Amino acid sequence: MKSYSLKSLGNKNDYMTILKETDDGYVIKIVRDLDGYEETKTDFLSKELFESCIRTGYLTEITEPVKIAVNA
Repeated sequence: MKSYSLKSLGNKNDYMTILKETDDGYVIKIVRDLDGYEETKTDFLSKELFESCIRTGYLTEITEPVKIAVNA
């Protein structure tokens, strides 16, 4: 599974992970940091939209594993 950083305003660590590839696109998990609260969604992204997001820089592949902070 590949993960991608989402371009966003400010210093946020939003990212998405491809869970499954289909003929039409990808099933993805999006994780957004909302002021310390983590929002997770599962959605579908068409291959055309995915390729457009890569070309425009909205999505950037993450080469290191995503680290999730755990509150003590």
